[in-house]
Parts: sequence; C-alpha cells; structure tokens
Amino acid sequence: MAPRVTPGTVGVSLVAAAAMAAALAWPLPWLAVHKGGELRYAFPGGEGARFTLRWRHSVEKEDWEEWFRVRGDGAIVLTGTRFKTFGAGVPAAAGKTTRLDDGWVVMTGIDRAVSPLAVQAAAAERYRMRYQLGPLEPTFALSRAEPPPILTFSVQREPLWRVLPALVRPWRLAYSFERETGAERP
Repeated sequence: MAPRVTPGTVGVSLVAAAAMAAALAWPLPWLAVHKGGELRYAFPGGEGARFTLRWRHSVEKEDWEEWFRVRGDGAIVLTGTRFKTFGAGVPAAAGKTTRLDDGWVVMTGIDRAVSPLAVQAAAAERYRMRYQLGPLEPTFALSRAEPPPILTFSVQREPLWRVLPALVRPWRLAYSFERETGAERP
C-alpha cells in the first residue's frame, strides 16, 4: 500500500527542507587554515574554540607547544606555551606565570592576540595541530615536503556548504597523540 500524502505531511516536509537549507546557508564562525588563497582546513571557530600547535624546534631539537583560543570578537589569542629547553630567542618569562612541570617550562596567562596567525610548516619541524572538540582532541599533521607550506589561521564567517570540503579534509590526517608520543596528553 502506498504511503498516504496529506497537507500536514507536505507542510512538515517543507519546513524540514527549509530548516536544512538554512543550516547549510547560515554563516557560522570557522577556524580557517589557508595555504596561499586556498582554504585547506576548517574547524568550528566560535568563541572559546581551542587548539594547540606543536612542532620540533629547528635548533634545540625539542618539541614546543603553543596553546590558542578564539575570543568572542573572532581574534585568535595565544594563551600559553611549553617547551623543554631555553635557547636563543626564547623569552625568560611571558604571561602571568612561568613554572617547571615534568621537565617542561610552562608559561601561561599570555593572552596575546595573534590574528591572523601564520606558520611555516616545514617537514623537518613536524608541525601538528591538536583541536579541542569536546572530550576529543584529535591531532592533525600540518607539515609537508618541500617547499614548506605557509599556513594562515584566522576566524571567518561562512556558510557550512562553503567550508564543507575543508571541514572533512583534516580528518583524513588525524592520528593519535598518544601513538605519536607514547605518553598521556598534558
């Protein structure tokens, strides 16, 4: 027996279709990562979104991390950093607190706007990005072979349909932080 079509079911279907179209077309804040003029990666970028960049320092040969969050006005803010050794160009103190934590020098309370943020993700430095998505914190490889890409991080408002390929792309690059380091996440 064929399903019965009534004015009520047609109305509900039209409302659902309109809601889906609006969800795809409504501009939302995205943490956008561009390589040149191309949008490579996108992550939800509303107020409070957090991410970490981690790389191997080219001189010290130790990992370095910087922590960022998105402010309500869309600015990317450096909130803290941690590294293993002091060296040339490393500040003696930054932010409100500096402490030693399990062999890492940790500086927090920096709260400095860095929008847009540009990094040269050289393969030798193994740039990775860890994005905080609720209880999940997947890590994405950013470095590529020569020439190293210059990646620019910013927050932009775009409809979902416009960022969808860049929203899906990084998940093909995700890997486990624990598998990379053999340790628990800090």
